[in-house]
Amino acid sequence: MTVIDQSSDLMLSGQAQDLLFREARTANTFSDEPVSDEQMQAIYDLVKWAPTSMNQQPLRIVLVRTEEARSRLVRHLAEGNKAKTSSAPLVAILAADMDFHEKLPKVFPIRPGAKDFFRDDEVRSKNARLNATLQVAYFILGVRAAGLAAGPMTGFDNEGVDKEFFPDGKLHSLVVVNIGRPGENSWFDRLPRLDYDEVVITI
Repeated sequence: MTVIDQSSDLMLSGQAQDLLFREARTANTFSDEPVSDEQMQAIYDLVKWAPTSMNQQPLRIVLVRTEEARSRLVRHLAEGNKAKTSSAPLVAILAADMDFHEKLPKVFPIRPGAKDFFRDDEVRSKNARLNATLQVAYFILGVRAAGLAAGPMTGFDNEGVDKEFFPDGKLHSLVVVNIGRPGENSWFDRLPRLDYDEVVITI
C-alpha cells in the first residue's frame, strides 16, 4: 500500500487519510445512537465548500426521519437494502435539482445572466446530474469526517422514489445513504482496488 508523504504541514495526517479513505468502509449495520440535526448541519457546512462547475451546487438532501416517510422509501428499495435502511439511525435521499440554474444569480454572481446558459433542458439535466453526483461523493466523505459511517446505495427504483418524494419533477434521486455509527458485523470483506498502472497513463 502506498502512503502519501507526510512531510508537508499542509497535508492531512495519516490518521485523517485513513478515516476518509484507507480504513473507511461502507456500513451495512448501525448502532442505535441517533444522528442529530446539528451533526448533519456540520456535515453540510463542510462539504458545501467543495467545487462544482460554475459553483452550480445542484445537490438537494432529504433527511428521512419519520417512520411514515421511512416506510414510503423502503418499499422502493431493492430487497437486499430494505432491512439496512429500516434500521439505520438516519437516512438521506440525495437528489439533483433540475432547476439549479435559478440559484446561479446567488451562487455565481460574477457572471450575470449565467442561468441563461442552461435554458436547454438536456444541457441543464446533464450538468445537474454530473455536479450533484460529485457532491454525493463529497457528502460521503463529509459523513466520514464527522466520525460517522455512510452506507450509500443505488439499488432502488429511482422513478418510484421520485414520484413518491418529488412529484413536481424538479428533483431526481441519485443515491440513498444510511448514516450512523457502525454496528456489529458492519463491514463486508474489503474488495480489491485497481493498481496505479492499471488506471493512470502519462502522455
